[in-house]
Amino acid sequence: MADPKGFLKVTERELPARRPVPVRILDWKEVYEPGDSAVLRRQAGRCMDCGIPFCHTGCPLGNLIPEWNDLTWRGEGRAASERLHATNNFPEFTGRLCPAPCESSCVLGINQPAVTIKQIEVAIADEAFASGWIEPEPPERLTGKTVAVVGSGPAGLAAAQQLTRAGHTVAVFERDDRIGGLLRYGIPDFKMEKRVLETRLRQMQAEGTRFRAGVEIGKDISWSDLRARYDAVVIATGSTVPRDLALPGRELAGVHYAMEYLVESNHAVAGDQVPHQLSADGKHVVVIGGGDTGADCIGTAHRQGALSVTNLAIGKQPPELRPENQPWPMMPNIFEVQSAHEEGGERSYLASTVEFVSNEVGEVRALRVAETEYVDGKRLPKAGTEREIPADLVLIAMGFTGPERDTLEDQLGTAFTTRGNVERDGSYETDEPGVFVAGDAGRGQSLIVWAIAEGRAVAAHVDTYLTGKTTLPAPVAPTDVAIGLPGA
Repeated sequence: MADPKGFLKVTERELPARRPVPVRILDWKEVYEPGDSAVLRRQAGRCMDCGIPFCHTGCPLGNLIPEWNDLTWRGEGRAASERLHATNNFPEFTGRLCPAPCESSCVLGINQPAVTIKQIEVAIADEAFASGWIEPEPPERLTGKTVAVVGSGPAGLAAAQQLTRAGHTVAVFERDDRIGGLLRYGIPDFKMEKRVLETRLRQMQAEGTRFRAGVEIGKDISWSDLRARYDAVVIATGSTVPRDLALPGRELAGVHYAMEYLVESNHAVAGDQVPHQLSADGKHVVVIGGGDTGADCIGTAHRQGALSVTNLAIGKQPPELRPENQPWPMMPNIFEVQSAHEEGGERSYLASTVEFVSNEVGEVRALRVAETEYVDGKRLPKAGTEREIPADLVLIAMGFTGPERDTLEDQLGTAFTTRGNVERDGSYETDEPGVFVAGDAGRGQSLIVWAIAEGRAVAAHVDTYLTGKTTLPAPVAPTDVAIGLPGA
């Protein structure tokens, strides 16, 4: 283990400081200050190398957390990186974006603050890239088999990297103009700068993965034609159909889905020209939805110069401490203050939107909201509690209901579950032979760590389908369970 008495000598969590709010809202750089290696080793030394490391069960990837904590404490960064990459293709992504269910499962967390697993993970990955330890791993030989991966988010990229390394010729198709999916256009730079994504994509290209951006399967190439051209197809298109809020005034100008707003912002930050860009500059902004996407909108609105930002959540404010009905090692739903929440604005719970209120020219000018009351298990607006909130820009961040299905149904005859996800069997295969599905398209809206885990797992099953055997790991079995982010 790491320091045998580390958890006794160091009883507090130490994380890198976030840059001062007045400074960081002036740019789009990541919010954290550079970490201190001494602090990192001290925190890694708190890991107890438990006889039963529950952090493994908290992580869908089965990350070897005690092993790389021990190596970090010993100052063996390269070995720590090797153990980290043994189970996770993209720790530089998860270390920034995952809500860290592993920390909720940390045994130390029973009576002390959990080990700073997520921070140690990203520090290992960043040091490995900075030191030149992350090198391309091209296959020793090619199998002659071809695979099309549709979607370049974390599930698609993980599947593509595993299959490329197994010797297959892999092409990743992405309908946007750049590779990355939500990593590119859904995640603001203040959470993960795009240089991090670009660095990993260069490694994948050097390994042999081929990227085809600006190609929409189902439109530019039909799904049936794609299936005919490739030996196997992986659907990794994500869960992209947003959940709507069908209320009076929904059609008003100024009411948009959160992802419309975030995509345009990411294009603008990348230096693209965005005609008539949705912007919070000089506006009263209301964000409906209390999850991670809502927080991304809040941080973006602050950087664009919003006059005010109000975040509405229909449910109760989560408790600050783990509730009794979510005991260790479960991942609890607790009140979270993300970096975006520190930057200003108002968070309002038990707030039910009743109506989008129009001005004289058909633009939204306010939201009429009421207090939420629970009636027979349903959340309803409480009569007599209505009030108006000024709003020039309303962003609906209420999650997603599943993948886009029209072309899949029409061109492949793909079946869907009652939850709206692509139906698949225990090998991630759809009812169309040779067509597989991984990530949110098959699982429902979930966490980045689940997407990567499913990408790795589907790669093993595709490899078996193509060659009759595989040496690739398959860390998780497929499920049709939508797991949203805490507070979503």
